[in-house]
Amino acid sequence: MEVEYVRDGGLALIHLNRPDRLNAVVPALTEDLAAALARAAREDARAVVLAGRGRAFCAGHDLKEPEPVETPVQTRARLEEIQDVTRLVRRFPGPVVAAVHGYALGAGCEFALACDVVVATEDAQFGFPEVGVGLSVTGGISKLLPVLVGWAKAKELLLLGDRITGAEAGRIGMVARVVPPGEHETAAVELARRLAERPPLALSLAKQVLDHGLDATLEDAMLREVDHAILTSLSGEGAAPKEAFTRG
Repeated sequence: MEVEYVRDGGLALIHLNRPDRLNAVVPALTEDLAAALARAAREDARAVVLAGRGRAFCAGHDLKEPEPVETPVQTRARLEEIQDVTRLVRRFPGPVVAAVHGYALGAGCEFALACDVVVATEDAQFGFPEVGVGLSVTGGISKLLPVLVGWAKAKELLLLGDRITGAEAGRIGMVARVVPPGEHETAAVELARRLAERPPLALSLAKQVLDHGLDATLEDAMLREVDHAILTSLSGEGAAPKEAFTRG
């Protein structure tokens, strides 16, 4: 299998599993990753951790594979399968946490940044080499990256294709947490467990309102916030946390 799937209590642990190729992307890996995310949703996992086996998270498209001979329609279908990873992460009700080490390049960087929270090692390598090899970004990164790092920095990263370390990615807001080498999975699992313990409806709605904010006007976003506030007020999830908060 190109992707491993394991349940650990309420968590689904998903590992990209082509370590001999630095988990580089081939169609089978994309299909297996999409299937694993869909399975986590079917099994009502509370949170997902996405990581890579071996020396890297994902080194991007496997350029050593033969160039596919396909029609434009087939090319579109293959690229939309890569984008389905982003769609499935966004549709998953709970948080998806990426644990990044080694390379997260091209499609690998897209897989990571599609996740709700990214934990990266200080020495991880992020980058978008697509322009330099005559390709184009996918996975919604043209929308996600400027939101994370700002318009000017996003253009610099995409147009030049320069790599940045995990430490730099943390400094510019591309990733949420930076940890010492070797601690990425431990930190990601610990964070995912903490998130999975939070009231599930409120957690899911908080994720949704932020995700939908990417696609909405401010007025749309405020309307959705009110809808979600009403839902959480009626759910009963807030009683215990409120009591604990009042006790101080």
